[in-house]
Amino acid sequence: MDEIQSIFSFLDAGVSPWHAAAEAGCRLTEAGYERLDESQPWSLVPGGKYYVTRNGSAVLAFRLPHTPVASMRIALSHSDAPTWRIKNAGVEKAGCIRLETEGYGGMIMSSWLDRPLTAAGRVVVRTENGVEARLVYADQDLLVIPSLAIHFDRGVNEGRKWDPQVDLQPVYGPAGSRLFPELLASEAGGCAVEDILAWDLCLAPRQRAVRVGPAGEFFMSPRIDDLECAGTTLAAFLEAGDGADAALVWGMLDNEEVGSSSRQGAQGTFLSDTLDRIFESLGQSRSDRCRAEAASLVLSADNGHAVHPNHPEKSDPENGPVMNGGVVVKVNASQKYTTDAVSAALFGEICRRACVPVQRFANRADMPGGSTLGNLQGHSLSSPMLDIGLAQLAMHSAVETAGAEDVGYMIRAVRSFYQTPFTCAGDGVYRF
Repeated sequence: MDEIQSIFSFLDAGVSPWHAAAEAGCRLTEAGYERLDESQPWSLVPGGKYYVTRNGSAVLAFRLPHTPVASMRIALSHSDAPTWRIKNAGVEKAGCIRLETEGYGGMIMSSWLDRPLTAAGRVVVRTENGVEARLVYADQDLLVIPSLAIHFDRGVNEGRKWDPQVDLQPVYGPAGSRLFPELLASEAGGCAVEDILAWDLCLAPRQRAVRVGPAGEFFMSPRIDDLECAGTTLAAFLEAGDGADAALVWGMLDNEEVGSSSRQGAQGTFLSDTLDRIFESLGQSRSDRCRAEAASLVLSADNGHAVHPNHPEKSDPENGPVMNGGVVVKVNASQKYTTDAVSAALFGEICRRACVPVQRFANRADMPGGSTLGNLQGHSLSSPMLDIGLAQLAMHSAVETAGAEDVGYMIRAVRSFYQTPFTCAGDGVYRF
């Protein structure tokens, strides 16, 4: 499978954060990584390859050196995307069954209208010995959020304020249809409906990743932000091999789109706890970890905005990236991004050696932008960091657009990041 098809497969599989984490786990297992359990003791060995999950929606994988850990190369992304979370089993309205949902993250609401949708996530079921979480995905065109006809909404094309409680609720089927919990029970391994105790379910567009353009130069897919970065950095991690005396770490955290404040998010302790256990298991001290963090580099990989061909005025005229133009380094004077001159220069040199083009993104001075997981993860990690991504259009739409050539650029850049031996020779000084 070539690079772009592998990323398409990752995008298609990641219909929820739990499915994205499961797909990453499958790829890690196939590559020989041993799965660990946070609730059990760890016996790590030099040269070992491991991964661990938290909440079923966040993953950390690491490859240990054969010598004591002197530094780390860490690449982080996130598993979640703006969507609608399903609140209940459905209510009857006007001869139809309507599911009740609540918005998750800052999506473009209108992009969810009038397209085939389905339900994905996890259900928790009663078993003989307790409770168990199971993945569910209804692999069918199951739901739709219908627009209100223009005859009832004459101002719809003149600027419309959407009410998510009224306008954005999905229709499941006609009254008398098979009940939604019955469908979930069949998707959860055929359990009894009464054994479904709770769920974490979201809406998922049915569209699969597809190339567009006269020669397929672009592609469209749900969840490009941020599964494109997650999938490309994972591919680079699996291709990288050993990292000399550096521990190589790949992570996909959850809940970035709603602030990362969960235990599986960047403001949680997942990465810090995992690093604690790595150093403890290898017999290294807290001081060893502090020195290793100071000598490390962390990539926060989350997509950035390409210059929109219909609205170039929304981008900074000198710092606007384009699709298929290479990896984007994101900077912000107010520290919404972690990039500084040293981390940008070091990563830029790594990319130059790998023949990967690099672009720069900065917001217009009169238009504040968003932030991502890097500066939040920095609360618990003292390593130098930078924020990178790939340029895309329609961020936070139900279906987004990105450049096909950029997939290979990101894989090569991050693979080189993992493979290039460099050492910290003082604060702000690095040697290759």
